[in-house]
Amino acid sequence: MAAFAFIPYYCNTQKNEVTGEVQHVDMSADQEIALGLQAAPEMAQQYGGIHPDQKAGAAVERIGQEIVRSTKAGQSPYKFQFHLLADENTINAFALPGGQVFITAGLLKNLKTEGQVAGVLAHEIGHVVGRHSAEQIAKSRLTSGLTGAAAIGLYDPERPGTAASAAAAAMVGKLLTLRYGREDELEADRLAVDFTPAAGYDPRSMIQVMEVLQQANQGSSPPEFLSTHPNPGNRIEELQQEINADYPQGLPANLKP
Repeated sequence: MAAFAFIPYYCNTQKNEVTGEVQHVDMSADQEIALGLQAAPEMAQQYGGIHPDQKAGAAVERIGQEIVRSTKAGQSPYKFQFHLLADENTINAFALPGGQVFITAGLLKNLKTEGQVAGVLAHEIGHVVGRHSAEQIAKSRLTSGLTGAAAIGLYDPERPGTAASAAAAAMVGKLLTLRYGREDELEADRLAVDFTPAAGYDPRSMIQVMEVLQQANQGSSPPEFLSTHPNPGNRIEELQQEINADYPQGLPANLKP
């Protein structure tokens, strides 16, 4: 089982065409898309399903698609869809592999401008094109061998598809508890700084989002966004440094706040 987990991880590498990074990923883009679509209904159900306000949901979809069309994300094979979740109390946003992006009504109502919504969605798009979920799944396979063990333990020679189904089920289960590391978060922030101006939005809105989250964090428990998106160090400072590095002469005029 150790070899079963170890060898595929180190032998399967792919170059990310958006970031240029060589990654340990052992699934194709089509597999990521299929996995995200499979997990999306269960993830949405955990937050009360899709919000009934179709106008607000359409606005989230519009802003997200503006970012995709204007950036390298639109040149990727991923099929982006943006969903507003009904949960009014939880402050969260997340993305599944393949392009399923979610934001809760609890977070949306705390955002004051389109640019802030764009910043959140651009960050999640960054996770998708950065293939962070696929990387985390590959790492999980390496450290625990969970997927391989499930496939072998449930293998039925009369139903050879059982192993594949068990592996898919294990991966979907992993998505429900997925946590990104510091480097993934910083890369998603950097991509958001690139993506938002390309779509006509001010990247400083990302800093405003962090300030909103800090204010929400003054309560009895931190927003879920901060638990699913670890926040070691000062991300506001990191964002400001990235903006200054990308635009040393100042940001373009007429960006939407």
